[in-house]
Amino acid sequence: MTRFLPLLVGIVLLALWETSVRALDVPIFVLPPPSLIADAFVQSFPMLMAALWETLKMTVAAFTASFVGGLALAILFVQSRLIERSFLPYAVVLQVTPIVAIAPLILIWVGVDHVERAVFILATIVAFFPILSNASFGLRSVDPGLTDLFRLYRATRWQQLWLLQLPSALPALLAGARISAGLALIGAVVAEFVAGSGEATGLAWRIVESANRLEIPRMFAALVLLSLTGLALNGLVAWIENRLLRNWHAGHQRR
Repeated sequence: MTRFLPLLVGIVLLALWETSVRALDVPIFVLPPPSLIADAFVQSFPMLMAALWETLKMTVAAFTASFVGGLALAILFVQSRLIERSFLPYAVVLQVTPIVAIAPLILIWVGVDHVERAVFILATIVAFFPILSNASFGLRSVDPGLTDLFRLYRATRWQQLWLLQLPSALPALLAGARISAGLALIGAVVAEFVAGSGEATGLAWRIVESANRLEIPRMFAALVLLSLTGLALNGLVAWIENRLLRNWHAGHQRR
């Protein structure tokens, strides 16, 4: 029964929103009622779905690149302190630098005719660090007793990595993946805002376009669609996490 509580709360909030806006006669360009937003969603469904597809492609591509690159670099960091000390500061610099500050530079480098490429690069930068930091933490959080046991049996570095470190790092890695998936979507949207429209236009540009034309119900429809996409991505990664960790410990078994 508790699973339906968020849905119930949402229905109540939508009902209050609808009645309050109509009772107070709030202008549509300030805050449209949910009924008009739903109507705008139906009317603009093909356009919004096409825009969502473009944003989702960039998000998935950026998340995949950040996951593979972050895990690979974390493995290198764990294997060599020298590599970690050499490259970790630059990874931190990318993390703390606001994406809107470097977006124009990335756009100039890749060319204004390749907006999609710029969006991919910027979204990957945003989603990269959580994977790197969580994977590094997980790879180092190995039981010392098990490490000594592997050394006792003269296991190679590759055997220790594949049979001990990576399995031990799985919970931390998946936790980083949940964060990274949301950040990849945020990065793609922010990059689309900064880069503008290209051959393929994402949801962020549709939001800007609707706001400029004062088509506020359609703008809210795009925002709702974006929020639902974020929830879906988080739910998908959480489902994968539960499947992989269902027997890891009691906390995951009770989920």
